[in-house]
Amino acid sequence: MAGLRERKKQRTRDALVRTAHELFVAQGYERTTIDEIAAAVDVSQRTFFRYFASKEEVAFALLRTVEERFFTAVRERPADEAPLQVLGNALGTAWNHIGDAIQEVVPLEVYMRMWRVIETTPALVAAHLRHSTEQEERLAAEIARRAGVDPEHDPRPRVLVAAFAGVLQLAGRRWAAGRDITVEGARRVFREHLDRFGPALAEDWRPAGGSGEDTPACRG
Repeated sequence: MAGLRERKKQRTRDALVRTAHELFVAQGYERTTIDEIAAAVDVSQRTFFRYFASKEEVAFALLRTVEERFFTAVRERPADEAPLQVLGNALGTAWNHIGDAIQEVVPLEVYMRMWRVIETTPALVAAHLRHSTEQEERLAAEIARRAGVDPEHDPRPRVLVAAFAGVLQLAGRRWAAGRDITVEGARRVFREHLDRFGPALAEDWRPAGGSGEDTPACRG
């Protein structure tokens, strides 16, 4: 009986997430109300609040699932990988399973369009940035643990994670502004940005044979 109740609760939760995402994509986050979401699932507003504290929380429900997949992948990377390799490889692993996890709740196209809604809605952008700061702290602590360093005295874990997160945010904005809203399209944009991450930090950007002194930036 307990198992049946849990499955019913999960189905209701999934229905609320799916319906909310479909409404957010179809008519916008700001124009969608909690009452509309609840009515579409044929439950009361009170039932909605048993599963989610706010409209914002349901908007991020699937993204949080993806974040947990990524964090789990980081923890499971081989101990001998360098920190940057850990993050890049964990992201690749997470991408490999994103589709299945999402399609258990919503069609992939709806999720990808919802990602665009998040990236283009000021209220959701602000909420996402707040949450991202918390996630960066958590991720930096894990990277520090794996490397055997103290993040309170060694800034490298936080610096690396902050830079990595910045690349992901930039890639997300570039993807959201484009026309390809598929998982593969997003994965390609993220991979392109991450492939430039290391070289951007380590390489000389000046053209071969040039000192950089004659560039407009150097001439002022």
